[in-house]
Amino acid sequence: MTATPDDRRWLLTAIDLSRLCPPSDTAFSVGAVIVDEYGNELSRGYSRETDEHVHAEEAALAKLPAGDPRLKKATIYSTLEPCNKRRSRPKTCTQLILRAGIPRVVIAWTEPPTFVTDANGTEVLTAHGVAVITLPELAEAAQSANTHLIDPPSA
Repeated sequence: MTATPDDRRWLLTAIDLSRLCPPSDTAFSVGAVIVDEYGNELSRGYSRETDEHVHAEEAALAKLPAGDPRLKKATIYSTLEPCNKRRSRPKTCTQLILRAGIPRVVIAWTEPPTFVTDANGTEVLTAHGVAVITLPELAEAAQSANTHLIDPPSA
């Protein structure tokens, strides 16, 4: 599956959301937007929006009713690859996306080994039939809210 003209616009919206995240030295700032099959926004969220452990995808999904039928044809836009390993919650974002039945995920960059090695969120999603599209041209913009974690200042 290839990117659509709207993918860039929605991922830029997610990047704007990532800049709303309360700062953290132990977690990335991530934004997420869920869009239905007709291009209508269903919900949005960002890391640490409701508590210090909430992830962006989790925040966006929590705003929708469980089993919402629109999710079966939706796309979730996330500035960072959805987590597949997590210490702070029982379910990872990858598991939440799979449980919701979202068939398409668009990201700007894959999770670096800063906090988790072998994140593999993309691999798990694709193994379960989810189309994952990366827009690497937006990686730098998505990383901009996280430069203190990616490029720590030299001593």
